[in-house]
Amino acid sequence: MLLLCETAGIPRQSYYKWLKHVPSPRELENKELMQTMYSLYEKVEGIYGYRRLTLHMRRQTEKPINHKRIQRLMKLKGIQSVIRKKRKKYERSAPQQVAENVLNRKFQAEAPNKKWVTDVTEFKYGNGQKAYLSAILDLHDNAIVSYVIGHSNNNSLVFQTLKLALKAAPDSSPLLHSDRGFQYTSRHFKKILDKSKLTQSMSRVGRCIDNGPMESFWGTLKCEKYYLHTYRTFEELKRDIDGYIHFYNNERLQEKLNGLSPMEFRTKAA
Repeated sequence: MLLLCETAGIPRQSYYKWLKHVPSPRELENKELMQTMYSLYEKVEGIYGYRRLTLHMRRQTEKPINHKRIQRLMKLKGIQSVIRKKRKKYERSAPQQVAENVLNRKFQAEAPNKKWVTDVTEFKYGNGQKAYLSAILDLHDNAIVSYVIGHSNNNSLVFQTLKLALKAAPDSSPLLHSDRGFQYTSRHFKKILDKSKLTQSMSRVGRCIDNGPMESFWGTLKCEKYYLHTYRTFEELKRDIDGYIHFYNNERLQEKLNGLSPMEFRTKAA
């Protein structure tokens, strides 16, 4: 051992000091926290950063853990959250029916089913095949109210999503905000909104930020699930999207929801 110390250039005193070292309570606690942290990190396939890991660890350990401490432990362990890919640029469409930006980036809602945002995003699987996901998100608690996965980006996909949302909240007449995609600017879509007494709102041309919460959800879904896997079939892709949205609504804690999941926050509001 002494030969190894000489080879490594380490003083003998340092070696004997290390040999006799007794871990402090803080060091022992950090060791336990790192085990809990890494177990949770692996369970969610590395999608959590230090903030969300802190939320879950506070709940799991019932201790007031500081997020900066978890950030330091992550660095020591050599782990980090998955990095998002850049989204595609906005593509313009020729609208039949347009609406003003009534939402106007006021992304807070005092109660469930007052303000909804919606959009469609694309996924690839197999040999260049495409699938499309349409969803409606509630701005009160960021919950996904309804969603539909299909093979085509068409009116039916969007109309079915809206009908499922109205079925889930039958006595509500929220504001519904979208971009200016062809489905949302169609006269048929406007008729469905008018019949259900929903107020229509649309993003300005080329301003993705006007529908920021929906764009944020797409980024989260793709970063935390889709980009981590390769999908051979539509069924495999659908299974993972179904599973992730259930996880997102019921288990994924959010700091701005007071450390609760969307459905926990919604239940408290009710």
